Amino acid sequence: MGDVPVEALRDVSLEIQRGELLAVVGPSGSGKSTILNLIGGLDQPTAGTIWYDGRELSESTAAELTAYRREEVGFIFQFYNLVPNLTARENILISTEISSQPLDVDEVLELVGLADRVHHFPAQLSGGEQQRVAIARAIAKNPQLLLCDEPTGALDSRTGQRVLQLLIDLKQKLNKTIVVITHNSALAQVADRVVYLRSGQVFSVDINQHPAAPAEISW
Repeated sequence: MGDVPVEALRDVSLEIQRGELLAVVGPSGSGKSTILNLIGGLDQPTAGTIWYDGRELSESTAAELTAYRREEVGFIFQFYNLVPNLTARENILISTEISSQPLDVDEVLELVGLADRVHHFPAQLSGGEQQRVAIARAIAKNPQLLLCDEPTGALDSRTGQRVLQLLIDLKQKLNKTIVVITHNSALAQVADRVVYLRSGQVFSVDINQHPAAPAEISW
């Protein structure tokens, strides 16, 4: 049998506003990760176009996409992806070395509430603390866009609330644009706007006029 083409996304039209918190919600296989990868310059579409700040990413070269990811995008993953033999501070320093305008590492650690855990290794940190290090690592290179792949997926509800509050605080203090993809519909309540995916298509978009505080939701 030959290869069978699979359409991960179909007829998706999506505009993300600078400074907003956008949640992309859908079950496994709905196309969430594909959207994240396309926005992040990790994948290229087989049809259609992707624009970022006046640039057409879908026509960019590999070198241009590398520069885009380095300067404009910070990635936050479900399972942290910290280097185990580096301290919290050293894990964050890694990202600043590839950025042309990084933030001060110690200020970022203070911002995420880890100033007293600077010299701890990942194994010495709780899950919530490790995720905060991962967020600090993404923020430290000073990107405009934060792409979060199930950022609370490996955390209990209370710790997840703290991580969501941190993301909201960073959005407000640093004017970052944040895209969160999740299967957890409860998280949609804290977003400015929610895109619901099903079978690779957008089937509804909700605007939260008054987003909930993370402490008000549970899952």
